[in-house]
Amino acid sequence: MKIVYMGTPDFAVGALDALVKAGHEIVCVVTQPDKAKGRSKELTFSPVKEYAVEHNITVYQPVKIKETESVEYLKTFNADIFVVAAFGQILSKEVLDIPKFGCVNIHASLLPLYRGASPIQQSILDGQKETGVTLMQMDVGMDTGDILMQEAIPITNEDTAGTLFDKLQELGADMIVRALPLIEKGQLTRIPQDESKATKVGKLTKEMGCIDWNKDADYVDRLIRTTNPWPSAYTTMNGKTLKIWKAIPLESTDEVLENGTVFNITKNDFMVKTGKGALKVIEVQLSGKKRMSAGDFLRGNHLQNGDRFI
Repeated sequence: MKIVYMGTPDFAVGALDALVKAGHEIVCVVTQPDKAKGRSKELTFSPVKEYAVEHNITVYQPVKIKETESVEYLKTFNADIFVVAAFGQILSKEVLDIPKFGCVNIHASLLPLYRGASPIQQSILDGQKETGVTLMQMDVGMDTGDILMQEAIPITNEDTAGTLFDKLQELGADMIVRALPLIEKGQLTRIPQDESKATKVGKLTKEMGCIDWNKDADYVDRLIRTTNPWPSAYTTMNGKTLKIWKAIPLESTDEVLENGTVFNITKNDFMVKTGKGALKVIEVQLSGKKRMSAGDFLRGNHLQNGDRFI
């Protein structure tokens, strides 16, 4: 099939690569405009643009894809279908109506759950036991279109946003390759979403990584995994920021301490009292330093029983 592919972050690269390897003709890649990063403000390509440039695929970067100029340009490719994965802009009806088979979105949740920008992270934070990928026939709403294909995978107690991202990226890539021939033959049944079960999630922010030690240990553990690799979970002690990358939640403790208090320091780890239970800290990163085991951190810093994180 002739495909216009729309995507921006790393998540979208897997499906693009799978489509190329499956022999589909990617006539154009649409991605967000280059962004200035760092102190130098040097413009950087999105991961999807990097892939497209490496494979000599035409790249289009509209500031607003809804504009007439963009609509008319996309029509020139005579694509059979538009495949969309974390593109970052809402498509207008004029854009959705261009290709013969419409626009299909690869969304990293079991829709109608977790419509929006951060479904992978929110599924971990909410303690869901499974998540998955939905292929959706796009309409003008935010992730509201009919479901074409949906597959689930379990969320383990070890999963971070990073590991789950990789699993869902691979699943989405596999699904879109399997789905396209069925779409072309009209063999996929469109299933309307149940609006009564719909939930929405916004974008992750750095502030969301701040640990509230009044929460129970299981929640704090999920927050740590939710914000790994970005923006990371963090706390403060003596004016310094300490990121916590890995921990083990304990449901109960006999310690009668203020929430956020450090106790039971050993050579390799330490405990922090939470609203319910406690957290055994395994891997950390002090502001300005590299990530390290809790044991290495303890050997280089004077953490004492009774110290308190805020």
